[in-house]
Amino acid sequence: MQSLSIAALLAAVVTLVVATLKKRRPEPPTQTPNGPPQQLDRADFPHPDSPWLAVVFVSDTCHSCAAVVPKVELLESPDVAVKVASFQADKLLHERYAIDSVPMTVLADASGEVRKAFVGPVSATDLWAAMAELREPGSTPPPEAHHPG
Repeated sequence: MQSLSIAALLAAVVTLVVATLKKRRPEPPTQTPNGPPQQLDRADFPHPDSPWLAVVFVSDTCHSCAAVVPKVELLESPDVAVKVASFQADKLLHERYAIDSVPMTVLADASGEVRKAFVGPVSATDLWAAMAELREPGSTPPPEAHHPG
């Protein structure tokens, strides 16, 4: 009877620990299916206190992903945290944010709101211009300024 009481107590402790851990980690924000996440939990990524976050979701077997990674890594600065989230190394992040295609690059603000996203390969020019515009609105010319009209 004593071993049954110990087993019941142990089960109660385990249940309490699991419940406590679930409360600490909130559910991911609701995401749009088949698209980039709309909100990130900044605690899931490095430097959560940084004003900006650039995340590139990739796979180690994806050739176009390999070309995007160095472009995103160059954004890293005291104001921009960068995370390369490989499916093989960061599978839980891919699942948590319902990432179903790579490469996917997201730029999020201090609250984790995704302000710009690129699905597929992205040029360095487009990526850096997007970050510049987010950090300082009006700093890049509008697209029509590039085309004579």
